[in-house]
Amino acid sequence: MPKVRSAKFEDAETIANIHLSSWKSTYKDLIDEKDLSNITLENRIALWETVLKKPVNGQIAYVIENDEEEVVGFVSGGKERTKNYSYDGEIYAIYLLDDYQGRGYGAKMIQTFAQGMKEAGYESLLVWVLTQNPSNTFYTKLGAVPVEAEKVTIGQGTYEETAYGWKDIDTLLNNF
Repeated sequence: MPKVRSAKFEDAETIANIHLSSWKSTYKDLIDEKDLSNITLENRIALWETVLKKPVNGQIAYVIENDEEEVVGFVSGGKERTKNYSYDGEIYAIYLLDDYQGRGYGAKMIQTFAQGMKEAGYESLLVWVLTQNPSNTFYTKLGAVPVEAEKVTIGQGTYEETAYGWKDIDTLLNNF
C-alpha cells in the first residue's frame, strides 16, 4: 500500500534523482535533447536541498513510498507564482518513477497535496503542463479545466504549456 508523507531534508537526493529520471523519460519525445540534457543531478540536489531546508512562497512537498518504503515520487507546490490568474495555489512539480505510473500513486499524491494545501488555507489550485504531454488527461480526469496556454523557454527551445485548474480545492478532493 503506497504511503504519502511530508518530504524531509534527507529526501533531497532521492527526490532529485526521481526528478531527473522522470523529467527525461516524460519529456524525451516532447523536448529537444539539447534542452532536455540541460538539467543535471547536481542542480536538482541543490534545488531540493534548498526547498526542503527553507521553503519559500508557502511551498509544501510530499513524497510517496512503495510497499518497501522506498520513495518513488513527489509533489510540491505553494502560492500561485504568476498572480495572473484567479487561483491562489499551484502545483510546482509532480513526478513519479515510470514503474509506478498508472497504478494510483499519482492520484494518491494529488489527494494528499490538495488536502495539505486546503489545510494551509488555499482555496484553488493550478498546474502547468506541457501542452503536448499526454498526462494532461490525468488532471482532466480529476476535474481540472484548461485555463490558459503560453510559451515557455526550456534551455534554448520554446515550448507551449497549458495551465489546468480547479477553482475549488473541494471539487478536486471530492473526486477521490
